[in-house]
Amino acid sequence: MIFSSDDSRLEIPIESRSLAIAEVNQENLGSLLNLAQAYEAEFSSLTGKMPSDDGIFKLDTMPFKPYVGYIFYYDNFPIGFCILNPESNPKDISEYYIVPVMRRKNLGYLFAQAIFSTYPGQWQVRQIQGADQAVKFWRRVISQYTHNQYVEERINDPQWGWVTRQLFVSKDAGDVQPLTVSQS
Repeated sequence: MIFSSDDSRLEIPIESRSLAIAEVNQENLGSLLNLAQAYEAEFSSLTGKMPSDDGIFKLDTMPFKPYVGYIFYYDNFPIGFCILNPESNPKDISEYYIVPVMRRKNLGYLFAQAIFSTYPGQWQVRQIQGADQAVKFWRRVISQYTHNQYVEERINDPQWGWVTRQLFVSKDAGDVQPLTVSQS
């Protein structure tokens, strides 16, 4: 993996394609908001959320302090996002999404690995009740990333109700380069 010098994205060449991760800013916030609508719609059968009268879902987490947001790109197309709180203890992924057409290509793992390596320390990842595919995804990602050194539990989360939660410690993941995080 290499850092692109022109736009501070982390470039990952895959099958003559490129992946990039960019921190959410004013220029790409619209892409995040559009992807977040698909995310909210996908989980609405579990959350019970309905769109407003203009067809827009209210978002639970926005990428403003203390949260940080990242958009994932494949060939310059936004294909997913992550919103996390790097200041909480443990650090917390609040929202994570990959568009369905790009799933099962190991891209979600590569993006998560870069996020975890950027913010070493204690982490939690939570999945709401009924999000069985998300539970399977995070078990696989975290198990692979930590070499099975994690704890999983079901808890009654004050924000989300019953959730499956994985707890682990991230560290340097070998040749994975942490993201360049601007101090804006």
